[in-house]
Amino acid sequence: MKNLVRILILSCAIAFAVPNTYAQVSVGVGISANIAPPALPVYVQPACPVAGDIWQPGYWAYDPSDGYYWVPGVWVAPPVTGYLWTPPYWGFGAGVYGFHAGYWGLNVGFYGGINYGFGYGGVGFYGGRWAGGRFMYNTAVWNVNRRFVHNTYIDRTYVRNINRNHYSFNGPGGANARPTAREEAAMRERHIQATNRQMAHQDAARHNRAQFANVNHGHPGAVAMNRVNGRAFNERGRVAAANRMARNTEQRDRMQRQNANAATRNTQQRDRMARQNANATARRTAQADRVREQRNNAQAQRTARADRVREQRNNAQAQRTAQADRMREQRNNAQAQRAAQNQRMQQRQNQQARMQQQQQRQNQQARMQQQRQNQQQRMQQQRANQQVRMQQQRAGNQQRAQQQREPQRRPVRQR
Repeated sequence: MKNLVRILILSCAIAFAVPNTYAQVSVGVGISANIAPPALPVYVQPACPVAGDIWQPGYWAYDPSDGYYWVPGVWVAPPVTGYLWTPPYWGFGAGVYGFHAGYWGLNVGFYGGINYGFGYGGVGFYGGRWAGGRFMYNTAVWNVNRRFVHNTYIDRTYVRNINRNHYSFNGPGGANARPTAREEAAMRERHIQATNRQMAHQDAARHNRAQFANVNHGHPGAVAMNRVNGRAFNERGRVAAANRMARNTEQRDRMQRQNANAATRNTQQRDRMARQNANATARRTAQADRVREQRNNAQAQRTARADRVREQRNNAQAQRTAQADRMREQRNNAQAQRAAQNQRMQQRQNQQARMQQQQQRQNQQARMQQQRQNQQQRMQQQRANQQVRMQQQRAGNQQRAQQQREPQRRPVRQR
């Protein structure tokens, strides 16, 4: 589990590495390791057994428990006509070596600049080409069985320009290459992952202890195969004796596994009996717990029902109290409204009374003023009348006085 978590963390670190690393992030990193893979072994390519197969170069794969193991080169059938194989490669980035899985595509993409040989010289592909739905083999770099394969040609340009090295990874100390424009375009095309037979081929190598670098020290006994599950060949192109040793080793391992499995079955049987007894005890305990839980649930339900009834009563009482309060408040509001209305009516009556009193005072003042005017007029009339009477009296007095004086003035009549 710790190794798995470590692998996931390292994979994430490589996936998000900055662009100046040597890892091909766009294709993806499947697994990573802290040490570089061994150098590529030099070997002879077996003959292509049937027309249409394409060579998959051998490569170092990695097992988290036992380290690097060699997956033999092998002839495989493409999943789609017209597709070519881009080999996997190891790339250094973010402090670890990440494995970039191979894939099928219309063009060969970037494979780390690794010189796998046999048409895969680090850049591009020269092992053959598709023409008219058939694959044409360049026999200058590929070995074919001419009894079965006839669609061939020869192009030695790549052979003359080949740069031979045995680097097995891209990065410091290994191949120093970056994707070309054509390879970047191929990386963006539609891809198909390795077929089931290719994955089964890799899995078979992982189960062969002789293929691990810690056993063969970088020189596996089976470096190539003519087909998946076919004949294995050593570096000299001979049938690999390591296969027989591997079969003997596998037979011994199988016997050991069978003995271990028998002991494991006995242990498992004892454990199963112990588990059955423990399960029986657990079932009885669980049954008692269920009964206790059912009783507790029943008691809880009764308590909950009583609480609900009590709550309903309290709610009803609260509703009645609230209704009584609302009615009381309504009556108080009605009384307050009536009192306010009476107060407004009283204010209006008082205002009208004040206005009437003011009108009465104004009328009384007007009457008093009229009376004063009438009294003044009467007094003036009386004074005028008194003056007239006094004038008349003076005139009468003057007339009487004059009359009194006239007899005295009358002349004496002559006799």
